[in-house]
Amino acid sequence: MIKIHSHTVLKVDAPIRLVDYVIGVFPQVMTKNAVKNSLKRKELLINSKRAESGFWIKVGDIIEYVDPQNRIPKEFPLDIEVVFSDDYLLVVNKPPGLVVSGNQFRTLENALVNSIKLSSQEDALKWAKPVHRLDSATSGLVLLAKTAEAHRKLSSMFKDKTIEKKYRAIVQGKPKELMIVKDSIEGKESESELRLLESVHSVKSDFLSLIELTPKTGRTHQLRIHCKNIGHPIVGDKLYGEEGNIMNHKGLFLSAVSLRFMHPILNEEVFAELEQPKKFDALLKRESQWFNRIRN
Repeated sequence: MIKIHSHTVLKVDAPIRLVDYVIGVFPQVMTKNAVKNSLKRKELLINSKRAESGFWIKVGDIIEYVDPQNRIPKEFPLDIEVVFSDDYLLVVNKPPGLVVSGNQFRTLENALVNSIKLSSQEDALKWAKPVHRLDSATSGLVLLAKTAEAHRKLSSMFKDKTIEKKYRAIVQGKPKELMIVKDSIEGKESESELRLLESVHSVKSDFLSLIELTPKTGRTHQLRIHCKNIGHPIVGDKLYGEEGNIMNHKGLFLSAVSLRFMHPILNEEVFAELEQPKKFDALLKRESQWFNRIRN
């Protein structure tokens, strides 16, 4: 058994059971269903004993999220590009259309089972575990931990916003050269920086623009919502795009292209970077050529 996270109860305002209290305490249990599933898998301990949903929380209780190390996922056969790897963590390039983890078989986590070198450390995990997520439709860099300590520290770093993420996207229209977008998403503050890199004329949208996005917070679908809210939805966004102008069958033009952070164990800067997907350049070139043909 490997301890991933530990939490000490410092304050209880009103009587509350563990199944309700622990929601959101650990990144693996953000919903009540996730808590119940973790309880079934024996992943939650309270005061070093197996936790039960009906346990009443009191000040001083120690809740732990552990890996019982008895459920190695079935391998999903898919080649995944490894961008960075050492004895503690790795960064990989997730293809579009693949979920990072979950109850499905076809996940990034399952695709890495048996295909990467595991850690030699005492707290080595039996398979690499993601410490953050990308939407299924979004491609690009995902950070995974190989040890329990790396997982714990990286999760805290994401929570403390000390890991810098940058994305590339193609959006409809031509936004300002630099924008700070602030909005409320599901009642929580959110902030992103948008930088214009290139614009080309488009027959349908007047312009298509290549932009760089830097999220300052990490809300669900944050970048997609921010682009929609400023009137420049991401091309291919079936959820937030403009009806009739989504470009079906081309996918979402959003990719996580860089991660910069201090190594949680070695205390050295890690910078992982990808070139933007080839389909980005192809779309901009095609749109520009089509516009020029029609106008000429």
